[in-house]
Amino acid sequence: MTLDDIVSAVKVAHAGCTSLRIRGAGSKDFYGGMLAGEVLDVAGYRGIVAYEPTELYVTAKCGTPLAEIEATLAEKGQMLAFEPPHFGGATVGGCVAAGLSGPRRQQAGAVRDFMLGVKLIDGTGQVLNFGGQVMKNVAGYDLSRLLAGSLGTLGVLAEVTLKVLPRPVAEQTLLFEMSEGEAIS
Repeated sequence: MTLDDIVSAVKVAHAGCTSLRIRGAGSKDFYGGMLAGEVLDVAGYRGIVAYEPTELYVTAKCGTPLAEIEATLAEKGQMLAFEPPHFGGATVGGCVAAGLSGPRRQQAGAVRDFMLGVKLIDGTGQVLNFGGQVMKNVAGYDLSRLLAGSLGTLGVLAEVTLKVLPRPVAEQTLLFEMSEGEAIS
């Protein structure tokens, strides 16, 4: 699948006044409203477009599995700090569109806080670019962050650029056995 394939599908749907349901791995079909519209399967539009470990960013196509991105980052000792949930085969496009973050959100921030740029296909089939690849290139109102959690209602996320962080040297989870009353105290 190419970007032109997605653009063509959006243009055909626009011309025919047909609604589309954007779908990568389908891991978040349970999330949001009722499923409606003709399925636009973007799972074939995948791959890491750019990854610069020294600049702390990765750009990936929307159908790229999170597992693939995280494996690439792990090779260089880096991670997606917002810990996106995987829900079996989750893609980076679905991760951003759903706006879901993991338990580290309170400390590190949400997915929207790590978005640097996005390539979007709007409802008429135009390809729009927002943001950049590094923090210093992002000026003005950051529209790419607006797309986090939009569930595809604002357009098809074609590519996403995310800020990455170094993995912690060590992690530790502490577990204490106690009653509910003791825990509250």
